[in-house]
This record gives sequence, C-alpha cells and structure tokens, in this order.
Amino acid sequence: MSVVPADFESPRLRAGSPEHKRLLAEFFFATHLEYDPERIDCPRLSDEELRRLTGLPFWQEAVSTENVTSNTVTAAAALEADPQLSRAIALQGLEEQRHARLLAALTALTAHYRIPIEFPAPYAPRNLEDDFLFAGFGECFDSFFAFGLFALARESGYFPAALVMVFDPVMEEEVRHILFFVNWVKARRMQLAWWKRPAFRARCAWIILKQIASRVKTARSLGGGGTPASGENFTLTAHQDIGAPVTLHGLLARCLAENDRRMARYDARLLRPRLVPGITRALVRILPTSL
Repeated sequence: MSVVPADFESPRLRAGSPEHKRLLAEFFFATHLEYDPERIDCPRLSDEELRRLTGLPFWQEAVSTENVTSNTVTAAAALEADPQLSRAIALQGLEEQRHARLLAALTALTAHYRIPIEFPAPYAPRNLEDDFLFAGFGECFDSFFAFGLFALARESGYFPAALVMVFDPVMEEEVRHILFFVNWVKARRMQLAWWKRPAFRARCAWIILKQIASRVKTARSLGGGGTPASGENFTLTAHQDIGAPVTLHGLLARCLAENDRRMARYDARLLRPRLVPGITRALVRILPTSL
C-alpha cells in the first residue's frame, strides 16, 4: 500500500481549502485497514508469558478509554458539514470501537487469555466539539508514547513477536487518527470567520493544557509510589510494566524516532502534529542520557 505519491513535489495545501479537505478524506479512506478483531488468531503463550500479559494493570483502563473515544468520535461525525469528512470521522469511530473490541473480544484477549475485563456502558458525549477536541488531543499525547512503547515491547522480547504484532494494525490506525485530527482542527479553524478564530484557538489551548496537566501529574508519580495511571495516561507508565530497561531520555528519544518513522509513510501535504514531538525534541536535547 503506497500512501506517499512517488512523484510528489508540491507544498502542503492551504488548510481548509477544498483541495485540502478532499485530500484528507481520500487519505483516510485509502489507508483504512480491513480486519476483524474476533477472527485474529491469538498465539499460544507459555505460563510465564501468560503471567506477564495478565499482570499488566491497564487492560480495564484501556478498554474504558477506547469505549469513550469511539462513542465520542462516532457522534462527532455530525459536526462536519462536508459529507466526505463526516464519513471519515464516522469511519474513525468504527476503528476506535474496533480497538476496544480487540482488547475485549473473547477470542482476542478476555476469554482466550483469561483477562478479567468489564465492557463499560456506551459513553454519551456532552458537547460534541469539545469532547471530540479533548479525545483528539489526548490521542496525540497517548499515541506518541505508545509508538515508542510498542517498539520497546517488540525488541525486548518481553512478549512473543506474534502477540506484539497483533497490535500493529492499532498502531497504524493511531497514526492515521492523529494525522486526520490535526488537519481537521486546522481546517475547522480556517473555515471560521476571522473574529471567531481566536476563541477557537483559546478553547483548543485550554483543552491541551488540561491534557498536559493530567500527564504532568502522572509523570510526577513515576517511581514515587503514586496512584496507578489513569486510563488516559497509562502509556506514560507502561514501560515499567513491560520490563523494558530504558531511561527517560531513552524512552523519549525512542518515541520521537518511532513517531517520525511512522508519520513519514503518509502524504507530505498533510500537516503533522507539532506540539508533543516539539516538546519531546527539546527534552531530549536538555536531559542527560543517564536520566
């Protein structure tokens, strides 16, 4: 599947233009992966591998987070007047729900590996746009760290390669979701009257600050006997649970490298997320490698 035009030389399109919106929708439909979580063939695990898997503390939080996100994104399709973008958002909601199914399906994890998960009741969004923005910015944070953690889990041998690869389609979908979201936010803002744009920016900034504050609270608890990470923050502490001997500097550098590698596969005309990678690059430059 080629997602970057071989002869591509044009600069990025003007956000919110008909060409930009058409490219955004076409990119999302063209890169959609077809798979059925209930039909995935889960590998056989040894007793020790099974103990490691069932001992991870974040399965319930992960399922709950995906449940909230999938319902939020599905409902947010009503926000978009452009029929193609509305369809794309609805498709993203389906993919988010598929993530929850992958975690909770009987043949994928819960019954097969005896992980006790209770599937939560459907989440009803309260404010479509605010909830969609909150979920999207949260995904920008969590997926960035998940890319690095996935690479560490794959390379450390803590879990068998076949089990790690069960989740590879999820990683690719998260890349697409982030790309779609950051482009949609920019297009949404550019379509507003000029005098409404500052308020939209301020609302996005407030939501981002709330997400940052939540992650800072989690980071401060690392190694300090704090409470377990919440569902939206478990990616920040998961490296402790997968047994990966890595420093904070090493973890951040790996997350950054994986983010860049995965993003590079997609059309360069699409905007890339800048906040989380930008903060991480600054931290990698100033943090000692031993930390």
